[in-house]
Amino acid sequence: MALQVSSEVVDRLLAEARSAHPRECCGILLGEGDRIAAIAVADNVHRAPETHFEIDPQALVDAHRAARQDGPQVIGYYHSHPNGRAQPSATDLELVAGDEAVWAIIAAGEVRFFRSGAGGFTALPYEVQDS
Repeated sequence: MALQVSSEVVDRLLAEARSAHPRECCGILLGEGDRIAAIAVADNVHRAPETHFEIDPQALVDAHRAARQDGPQVIGYYHSHPNGRAQPSATDLELVAGDEAVWAIIAAGEVRFFRSGAGGFTALPYEVQDS
């Protein structure tokens, strides 16, 4: 079954990547099940944001707290590759958690989605739905 993503989410991911360039943008994917309905933008707090990302820990705490209080669930995370491709980089592959989270990677005007599994990242088919 394909991941369902609202057109608004895709538009916002592309806008975030453009706005952050030449730094990597990052944040949290929110929704339920296999549907991504929103994003929570987070500051990239990595010391080298042009080539790496680290989601602001407070943004993660806030998103998980909201999910426990009947807010949207944390489905996964996103980041951009300002000068790369919309696929996991060598660094992404080194850091893969294998936790089944969804990852969106944005690059060159494209958004692609992946699942973080024990063997690395698996590309996910997705359908864009009107918001």
